[in-house]
Amino acid sequence: MTANTSINGIMGAGGVGIDPDNMAVLSQIDNALEVIHNPHSSNDARKDAQLFLEDVKDVEKASFYGFHLAADKTQSPVMRHYALSLLEHAIKHKWAEYSQEQVVDLRRCVLELSQDVSRDDPTYLRNKIALLWVEAAKRSWGVDWLDMDAMLVRLWQVPDSAVHKEFVLCILEMLLDEIFNKDDDTVAVVRSDMLSRAAIEIFTPAAVLAKEFPDRQVGSGVRCGNEGWLARITDLSRQCLSGDVQHNAELRSCVVRAFAVLHTLLQLRWLIPNAVIAAGCMPVMCEGLRASHIDVQKASLDALHSLYGGRKNFTDQDLKDLLVPLYDRKHVELFRQLFEWSVVEPEDIDDDKYQFSKKLSEVISFLATYLDERFDILPNDPERIDFQGFLQLLLLVIQNQSLVVSIPVLAASTQLLNNPSLGPSIAEIPTFIGPLLDCCSSRLVRYESLPETTQDPTFLFLMEDTDTIPERHAFLGNYRRYSSQATQSIVKLKMADAMDHILGQLDSTLRHLYENVPGFDMAHYSKTSEQVLRVDAQVTVTEAALKGFVKWRKEDTHHEQELAALEESLESWCNGLLTMKFDDPIIRKRVLQLLVAFSVTALDRNPNYMLKVLEHILMTWPATHPNHKAYTDAIKELQAESMIELQRLAVRMPDHLLDVYDQIEAKVNEMIASGTLDEKRQIAYQTFLFTIIHRSTRLDQATKAQKLGGFIDPVVAQWQNERLKQTLSSYAGFCELMALDKAQDYLARKQMQNISDWGSVELDAEGQALQAELEERQSVLPLRSTKSFLTCSVDKVDRESDPYQVSCALWQDGFPVILPELLNFLNHAHASHTANNWTGLSPEMRSVVGRVLTDRFWQAGISEGSKDEFYARVLEKKLTLEGLASTIRGTIRFVRESCYAIIYCMTRLDVQFYGFSELPGPLAHALFADSFSLSAHQLINVLNLVRYLVDNCPVPLRDHFLPPILAACCQQMDARINSEWTSLDQQQAVETGGDALTEEMKAESILRQLTYASVMMVADFLDPARANAGPTRVSNLNGDAVRYPTLREFCLMHSSVVEPLLMFCTHAVRWRDSRCCGIMLRVFRSIIPDFAAADFDPSRLGGANLRRSTVLIPPSTAAAIREYISSDVMKACITSIHEPYFVELQKEFASLVATIVVTYTNYTTTARDVLTSLPNMKQADVDRGIAYMMGSETNLRSQRGVILQLLGDLKGVSVSEMGKLNKSVGTSLAKTPSAKRPIRSKLAQHYMTAPAPILNGPDDKNGDNLEGVATLFES
Repeated sequence: MTANTSINGIMGAGGVGIDPDNMAVLSQIDNALEVIHNPHSSNDARKDAQLFLEDVKDVEKASFYGFHLAADKTQSPVMRHYALSLLEHAIKHKWAEYSQEQVVDLRRCVLELSQDVSRDDPTYLRNKIALLWVEAAKRSWGVDWLDMDAMLVRLWQVPDSAVHKEFVLCILEMLLDEIFNKDDDTVAVVRSDMLSRAAIEIFTPAAVLAKEFPDRQVGSGVRCGNEGWLARITDLSRQCLSGDVQHNAELRSCVVRAFAVLHTLLQLRWLIPNAVIAAGCMPVMCEGLRASHIDVQKASLDALHSLYGGRKNFTDQDLKDLLVPLYDRKHVELFRQLFEWSVVEPEDIDDDKYQFSKKLSEVISFLATYLDERFDILPNDPERIDFQGFLQLLLLVIQNQSLVVSIPVLAASTQLLNNPSLGPSIAEIPTFIGPLLDCCSSRLVRYESLPETTQDPTFLFLMEDTDTIPERHAFLGNYRRYSSQATQSIVKLKMADAMDHILGQLDSTLRHLYENVPGFDMAHYSKTSEQVLRVDAQVTVTEAALKGFVKWRKEDTHHEQELAALEESLESWCNGLLTMKFDDPIIRKRVLQLLVAFSVTALDRNPNYMLKVLEHILMTWPATHPNHKAYTDAIKELQAESMIELQRLAVRMPDHLLDVYDQIEAKVNEMIASGTLDEKRQIAYQTFLFTIIHRSTRLDQATKAQKLGGFIDPVVAQWQNERLKQTLSSYAGFCELMALDKAQDYLARKQMQNISDWGSVELDAEGQALQAELEERQSVLPLRSTKSFLTCSVDKVDRESDPYQVSCALWQDGFPVILPELLNFLNHAHASHTANNWTGLSPEMRSVVGRVLTDRFWQAGISEGSKDEFYARVLEKKLTLEGLASTIRGTIRFVRESCYAIIYCMTRLDVQFYGFSELPGPLAHALFADSFSLSAHQLINVLNLVRYLVDNCPVPLRDHFLPPILAACCQQMDARINSEWTSLDQQQAVETGGDALTEEMKAESILRQLTYASVMMVADFLDPARANAGPTRVSNLNGDAVRYPTLREFCLMHSSVVEPLLMFCTHAVRWRDSRCCGIMLRVFRSIIPDFAAADFDPSRLGGANLRRSTVLIPPSTAAAIREYISSDVMKACITSIHEPYFVELQKEFASLVATIVVTYTNYTTTARDVLTSLPNMKQADVDRGIAYMMGSETNLRSQRGVILQLLGDLKGVSVSEMGKLNKSVGTSLAKTPSAKRPIRSKLAQHYMTAPAPILNGPDDKNGDNLEGVATLFES
């Protein structure tokens, strides 16, 4: 190839050819590359060589060297690749400095290199040249480079050259990716409007554009030819597939590259479906699935996945053309054969086939979803829609031994079963509905509880597909949820047959628990034995069936006679279950839960059965066996569950129980009088009686109040005890009350600070007596009874209901008595976490306080061993010094978290709690005065309580109640979390190992949880979509109706709240937690417009969909906050942008900076001044960028691009490249080693994520189970 004279002359070569000086430099480059790639080179030599090669990029003749070396095919590939990097550097970093003539010459260099590509060039060199083309296109295509498409077409049409077609495909794939998928490339982002219009123009057939947009302006000059690249690529794919792709590597690589471009193109939202139809893409992709080579099949499947995955802009005609053909017998059979071929064994996984089966499962699930959503437009023609064949295909995938393969189709099938048009038809196909029910039943086993040595194929696949224990639990939770939903739907559709089948399976399981295996052995008890897991799975299936029964009964399409017969059959089965005896406590627990579930659902009209269940609960109280700790622990779990199920009966069936209330009350009083009941059981029975009266619909309020007062008055009287008040008046009195003074004395005498392993020292008789006394002292406090009765008074009680009104009246006089002492309890419990308050210990001994009060808890993926093993170790050390420490902290935790729970319940009673004018200050003090000493784990519970305090506060009382609490909360959380992150950063700077590393990992995990809880709390308070509950308007002094501020507006209007709130938010964007940081950046972007002047136009934010508050913030406050945000927040963002940890959040940081600049530029120059003060920042560049950003046509993506461009070279590091690995472009033609874990699809990752929890939502499993509230704040 001849040298280009413009390149040589204009770009610094000083003439044509390579003179001796140039030869010397080229020799130095060659030597440097040799040093770098020589494994025997020293590190210093390699570093010097690398520095030299980097310096060459900045010399005047760099582009000259780059072009000549790259064009010289006698050079080594390593040399040519480096030469191309010289040209890349010139395009990326010097383009703006070049004249128009130099730009044209540089493009010509790229074109010449492109024309000269050959099959002999290594793939990475061809890809690098394609990258140069794309980099040039990003900067000039559509402006002064209008014939780029024509140049691509000429390369495409090079005769008999598949390599040029591959090269063009590589360019097109990268171009699409850069324009539409990447937000970190500032050049493409700033020119996104122009580039995207040009791309749409050249890819879409001209006829389709003319039909879809008849009024569009034609003649942009960027396209060549009418067919467009979508049609060209499809035609090429068709031609390649007609050849021998199995044995012809050139054909195969070409069609794989073509499908890769289609994969990128078809997932873009702007692509017009008619273009896909006109180009004939779908038949070609299906033909690719029939290819005889796995690489082609995978590439075509990827393209199909892009076409059908998540697209919502299909019209009815689009679906008829693109979707209906895939339901015919030929295509269903194709999918079936492909899936059967891709099945692998867990002991010998063929990764290509396994990934293929996962992707094919998702494509089939898309087709099932379209069948559900658009069934009405599909033709009623068996020749065109092989409905039964498609259902059998779904069943085949669901039955796959890999749950990851199975779950997409299982989820889609639940939708089909719930479809009112399809469900009944599907239910009449026994070859589908029966095997599906059996499959769902078998998959409800708790795989996470199986031993690691299990060889079950499904378990082995699960271990292969999940990385962490939390991820595994989340995935299995999702799979169980879909299996339960499918079971519910099947039962609803085939009630009698399905219910008989399910109950028969459970009955068989229960009757043959120990068949052919040793019987129950208390000495070797395990809560996760094979028998327990089998019973649990079958009970879970039956619980799902009961939900299906309830839905079936609500439809009211059946005859009463049919319902009565079914209920009689169910009662008979349950009576049989009541007669069965089981030794295993966990099996008894699951059976008990099922018996109650029948009583409150299917048999809720049968009081006689309910009474049998009640008698079973009251009369069954198994004894513990202290010598068998695991068994005893299970017994205690059964006992606790008995109390919960008792309460569940009272909540759901109070009127039935009222009929026999006198007998129940007599029995309970007899049991209490016997003296055999501990405090917990006694209170449980009393709250059971309380709930019957409280929830009954047959008693008037006066009668209820009179009867319920008998329960509440003694509880309130306990709080009026003068001795209790006197004791709680000082911290010393509190310690005496709880026996903590004795505990301090014992610790001091044992010199525990000198003992390293507390678990190895057995407690003496005095220590065991102290431990028993600490536990006994809890029972004489009014905390547990108050919490229990309050919980029953408010849990799942609607504010408009009669029980709610009764609760308000019942507690109205008690709250003023309880609250002062309750806050004293809370003050003292929090004060116990400050070591200096332990005056019973000498100053040098107080270091043990932190160790004594450090909660032990098991963390998945961090703690050693399983959760059950952890609890077993805790039980084993009960009678050691470690056990005593656990009892001490348990005493303090009991007080602390009982207070939290009581306060939470009080908030549910509205003005009865919030109406106390003196409460906010003391409450804020009790919560936060000593909160700095609480552990991060414990502070999460404080934050939960604050959220409930805010959420339940009546809107008219916010002004009075919330400011001191919110201000204290933000100040304390900010100070504490900030200090924790600082401490963590310092710890991580010191290398640790062993137990120290484990503890550091635990601390970091809990800190991240605390950070997330605090950030989500703030985000919730500032959520613009959050509306007020209750009254929304109030009359002002003039009698006009004035709208109450939303919680967001309230927080931003009050200076005492907004100042610490903003400080917290500013620090949060510097904490090294990308999830929390991302949330806080979005919060900041949402509130920035609220501090602009009243005439601010939100449209200037570039389509950011942000709005101003309708409640005016005082101008002086708004001005001060604007300055703070423009200065401190800006600086925090810029600092984070240039730290490697935050590389994945650079777009979000830049978006926030852009929002600040655009919103506040007309009111303050502070943001601009911050930018211009940065090193090497040119004022003219900043002003030019701000002017562009302020344009009405500039969208947020472009505004963000300007900021990233301005900050791009700060500190000599490119923001868009910092810390990122180079991504491969296109599909590699060389076989590369597969990674341990292939990248998951978006859908697969969705199934690995637990659904978001619903605060205050019903417990899906336990119905009206009150345990959720009762243990809300327990560790």
